[in-house]
Amino acid sequence: MVVYTGQGDVRRSMALLWRTSGGPSVRTAPGPKPELSVDLVVETAVAVADEEGMDALSMRTVGQRLGRTAMSLYTYVASKNELIELMYDHVFGELADAAEADGEQDWRTATTSWATRLWEFYLRHPWTLEVSQARPVLGPNEYRLFESLASVLHRAGLGPTQVRSTYGNLFTLVGGPVRTAAEARRALAVTGVPEDEWWYARSAQLEEVAPDFSERFPVLTLMAEQGAFDNEDASEPYLEQEAWETFRFGLNALLDGVEARIRPDARR
Repeated sequence: MVVYTGQGDVRRSMALLWRTSGGPSVRTAPGPKPELSVDLVVETAVAVADEEGMDALSMRTVGQRLGRTAMSLYTYVASKNELIELMYDHVFGELADAAEADGEQDWRTATTSWATRLWEFYLRHPWTLEVSQARPVLGPNEYRLFESLASVLHRAGLGPTQVRSTYGNLFTLVGGPVRTAAEARRALAVTGVPEDEWWYARSAQLEEVAPDFSERFPVLTLMAEQGAFDNEDASEPYLEQEAWETFRFGLNALLDGVEARIRPDARR
């Protein structure tokens, strides 16, 4: 599932994201039920998506958690798509707050922290991976997060285009493997089959259908013999460990390349 943002009333959505006068005000309801607001609706929706995934998210589900009807939420948020935009920018505030608190760390330490927090963020909020980067939300927290890294890279000596490209590469570098890690976490709940059981069953079939595997794929066979595919921590899904290692290797390789552009004498 891919969610494309910006499909509703642009003026209203942007006003809500940036909390200008164009958005709905906080409203109260009579009786013992809690007061409703845009923020409360968004926070409740985030809780639904975190716990049950994007497929479970609906105005009805959010309304039920708040003890209200789905129709009552449309006073605050015009559609599910608009709600997702608000949710997305809201949770990115976590990253922006942390990045702004880093202070004056050296660029490589700050960038490593920034990317590692993004990895952890996606595992806390895997539904955000379903929001397309092709049409960004353009909310304040997205811009705060961009500004935090751009400031670090600018101080380090990168030019404007290099800063933009490094930012984009970091998002892609994190997003690919962390998607695999998030899917590995969900696999048991969705399929009912433990990861080890799945691997053993498939591997056994592979030996039957491809008895000449080692001759056909000699390098992969050598890698396996030398432990490249070993599961070092059986308490975590193998694919999650592999995804983390892929991310860390890619991050260090990318930062080596960035350093070569900041300090030409560092080139090999």
